[in-house]
Amino acid sequence: MTNGFRRMWRVLGPGLVTGAADDDPSGIATYSQAGAQFGYALTWTMFLTLPFMAAIQIISACIGWATGEGLSRSIAQQLPRPVVLVVVALLVIANTINIAADLAAMGESLRLVAGGPATVYALAFGVVCLMAEVFIPYHRYAGFLKLLTFVLFVYVIVAFSVAVPWGDVLASTFLPRVTLSRDVVLTIVAVFGTTISPYLFFWQAAQEAEESRLSHRHRSGANLSAAAFRHLSIDTWSGMLVSNLIAFFIIVTTAATLHAHGITKIDTAAQAAEALRPIAGPLTFVLFSAGIIGTGMLAVPVLAGSAAYGVAEAFRMRGSLELPASRAIGFYAIVSAATLAGAALTLTRLDPIAMLFWTAVINGVVAVPIMVAMMLVVSRQSGKLNLPLWLKVLGWLAAALMALAVALLLWSEVAAR
Repeated sequence: MTNGFRRMWRVLGPGLVTGAADDDPSGIATYSQAGAQFGYALTWTMFLTLPFMAAIQIISACIGWATGEGLSRSIAQQLPRPVVLVVVALLVIANTINIAADLAAMGESLRLVAGGPATVYALAFGVVCLMAEVFIPYHRYAGFLKLLTFVLFVYVIVAFSVAVPWGDVLASTFLPRVTLSRDVVLTIVAVFGTTISPYLFFWQAAQEAEESRLSHRHRSGANLSAAAFRHLSIDTWSGMLVSNLIAFFIIVTTAATLHAHGITKIDTAAQAAEALRPIAGPLTFVLFSAGIIGTGMLAVPVLAGSAAYGVAEAFRMRGSLELPASRAIGFYAIVSAATLAGAALTLTRLDPIAMLFWTAVINGVVAVPIMVAMMLVVSRQSGKLNLPLWLKVLGWLAAALMALAVALLLWSEVAAR
C-alpha cells in the first residue's frame, strides 16, 4: 500500500500543482459568489468544464515535454511576433492583478483569524512566496508545492461539516435548469474564466519542460512516446479532477450556508469565510480561512512563475526555477517584479472586485488566441506530438468554449448599457 502510494506520488507533479493552483483565493471568491447567489444551480459548470480543461492542459503538458520549451516559443512559431508580445504583456498584467487579489485575500483571512493589520500580512505573504521561488531550487520547491495541494481538501471537510441536501445538489448538477439572465451569464463566464486560465497553460508547459530535463526521460528531438503521454495524462487528469472537485464543494458549502440564509452577495474569499462564522460555526470559518491562505501560498508562485516563463521565452532570455538567481537574473527579476507589484497593489484603494473582474476579462480574451495557437502547434507537429484524435477534438472545443464565453461576456455588457 505504501509503495503504491509512493509510486503514484512520483507520477503526480506539474499537473497536480497546476490544477490545485487554479483554486486560488480569486477562484474561491468566484465559486463562493456562484454558490451564494444561485445556490446549487451552477454546480453543473464544474463537470462541463472538466474535460475541456483537462484536454487543453494535457496539450500544454505535451508541448512542453516534447519540445523542451515553454509555450511562448511554441506559439511564436504560429502567431506574428507583435501578437505574441501583446499576449505575453496581457498575461503579465492579468497575473499581477491576480497576485494582488490573492495576497489581499490571504492577508484579510489571517486578520479574521488572528487579528492585526491585513495589509502587513499581505505584504509578508508576498515576500515569503518570492523568497521561496528565488532561493529554493525547483526540484525541492516542486515537492513543497505538491504537499500544499492537500490544503484544498479542507473544503471537502467544510462541506461535510454543514447540513447539505445532497438530493437537491445531484439534481442541479446532472439535471440543470439554465436561464440566460445577465447575472447568470456573467457568473458562468466568470466561472469559465477562473477555471480555464492562460497562466495555467504557461506554467504546466514550462514545468513539464523542466521535469523532462531534470529526469532525463526525454531525449532532444524524440517524439512523444505512449508511456510519456500516459504519464502526462494521469498527472493532468488528477490535477484537474482535484481542482474542479474542490470548486464543486466550495459552491455546495456556500449554497448550503450563505444562500440558504439569504446572503447572496460575496465580494472576496475572505468575506465568504467571515459570513460562514455565525452560520456554520467557528470550526468551518477557521478551516475556510486556512484554506484561503494555503491555496494562496500555492497560487502566487505559480502566477509569478508563469509570467516570468512567458516573458523570458518571448525575449529568448535564460529562465528556469532550477537555475540559481545569479545565472538567470532577468528571469528572477520578472518573478520579483510581478510578485512585488502585486503586493504593492494591495496598498492602493483599488476595488478588489474590479480587479477580479478585469483579470477574468483579460484571461478570457488572452486564452482564445493562445489556445488556437496551441492547437495549430499540435496540428503542424502531429508526427512529433502524436496526440489522439479525441484530445485534439476536445482541444478545439475548449478554444470554442472560451471564445463563446468571451462573446457572452461582451454581449451581456453591451445589453446592460
